[in-house]
Amino acid sequence: MRKVVDKSMLGRAWVVATSNDDAIGADNLVKKILVTRGIADAASQERFLNPSIKEYMPDPSVLRDMDTAARVIADSILRGDKIAIYGDYDVDGITSTAICIKSLRALGVDCMWHLPTREGEGYGLNPHAIDDIAAAGAKLMITVDCGISGAADVAHANDIGLQVVVTDHHSPDAALPAAAAVVNPKRADDTSGLSYLAGVGVAFMTMVAVRRELKNRDLSPDMRARVDKLDLMEFMDLVALGTICDTMPLVGLNRAFVATGLKILDQKKNLGLRTLMGVAGIKHASVYAAGFALGPRLNAAGRLDSAAPALELLLTDNPLIANDLANKLHHMNQERIDIQNAIMLRASEQAEQSCRAGRCSLFVCGDNWHGGVMGIIAGRLKDKYNLPSCVATRGPDGVINGSGRSIAGIDLGHIIHQALAAGVISEGGGHAAAAGFSLNAENEDAFREFLERAVSEQLNGQVPTCEIVADAELDAGAATMKLISALDALEPFGQGNPEPTLILHGAMLRFATIMGGGAHLRGSVATSGGQLAFVGFNLVGTPVGDFLLDDANTNTTITMLGKLKENEYNGRKSAQFFVEDIAVGQGI
Repeated sequence: MRKVVDKSMLGRAWVVATSNDDAIGADNLVKKILVTRGIADAASQERFLNPSIKEYMPDPSVLRDMDTAARVIADSILRGDKIAIYGDYDVDGITSTAICIKSLRALGVDCMWHLPTREGEGYGLNPHAIDDIAAAGAKLMITVDCGISGAADVAHANDIGLQVVVTDHHSPDAALPAAAAVVNPKRADDTSGLSYLAGVGVAFMTMVAVRRELKNRDLSPDMRARVDKLDLMEFMDLVALGTICDTMPLVGLNRAFVATGLKILDQKKNLGLRTLMGVAGIKHASVYAAGFALGPRLNAAGRLDSAAPALELLLTDNPLIANDLANKLHHMNQERIDIQNAIMLRASEQAEQSCRAGRCSLFVCGDNWHGGVMGIIAGRLKDKYNLPSCVATRGPDGVINGSGRSIAGIDLGHIIHQALAAGVISEGGGHAAAAGFSLNAENEDAFREFLERAVSEQLNGQVPTCEIVADAELDAGAATMKLISALDALEPFGQGNPEPTLILHGAMLRFATIMGGGAHLRGSVATSGGQLAFVGFNLVGTPVGDFLLDDANTNTTITMLGKLKENEYNGRKSAQFFVEDIAVGQGI
């Protein structure tokens, strides 16, 4: 690592991962980035740059309990049982549910589904919902993206004669639920090495195992034909979407899932997704489109009310219904944004106070804040202050519900499990980067201090460093379509394989203006290669935005940090820089 900027306009140090021993251009930048990310030999680089399901997909049996799960589900299918899928209200849970429902319906199964409401039921299994499922005649309940922490609820299901198969990817409690099978790569006794899978990845592999189990059975001609016709690869767009939106590492099998799934998504075979892409103005599938356009719209339903419209959109074959649902989700997402912005202002005020007090964690809480946007705001605070952040709403019933997002090096899911074991919170779960929790209002201060101590222990008493690691530095004139084309080989981008962050030297500011009267700006810089357009999101009101928008700074040479992307307008493609920070003069 080599420091390039001591203190940027946002007060951060910039370091670069690649050496500057020779000129970096489109031809060698990709290989340099791969080497710095630990992919050094030619064979590994080839495998990384050309991910395929065939190359990465293991035998589903490597997952603990998978063979048992497949047998139980296959037995239920062949008995003609009604099967229920119990999912979650986020994109991972919705896509997991959709894959299972589509697969089972293709096999002629009478199936039903249940997605809990965020405000009414909360995350995870609910005994009343389980009673309703049993009353509807279901004999088997398959949980997807949930269930691992529902030992009491699974026991209740067993008591009323409902068989349960749990598929999940969240961290388990000390005791696993007493289900017929528990498929979770995070089980202590699971040796698959697939702990990075999203819930949708586990659900997909479960359906693969079920299809294989059925193929090995003595089937009726009709069932044999159904099994042979079922093509699970058609659902890879859903696997990719759930994996991206749950911000899981895009490494190994996940990388193959997403690379293949984006190709399927681009074919627009799923009517609901095709319609939603049209409403959102998406022409081509990408990680960005999935994570920042499709995902928020699908999530909006579950954040504000019920996730049912999002699931129904993924399941429908009716164009009129698809159009109505897609537009409903689009409008709900705008409503979510308005609610989120209002709460963000109040949350930021509390966060500022904590930062002035020198804390290494953030916990902000307000009366009757909308629970559906807690996670988004936690993510915004985490990005703004570079601190693990928890945001919660205090309800009239004296219960606090919240979500947290963490920075690199802090396992928030582990902290939440510690708080649960210590009795500081009443419910909670998650993984390293994100978690959810509930507690009684009288424990608010206790949780705030517990969080602070736990984060401090993981940091070994050190203050989180505000240091940005860039993949390479180069002259701004090299930011061309040729370089973008070269960097495209590294896709799909995401956690574990982030989009390359570049430092561009020698850019002369020409102009900047606010886009649409909001928090974003656009502008242009002159480089040795001509003109380079740039955009900056959420920069208005920051030191960077103030500098760029000040006409007095026109023709000032700046150093920019951010991402280089392709921009298409009226059929013309050009390079565009997504600026995240800048440095001027003595900052370098």
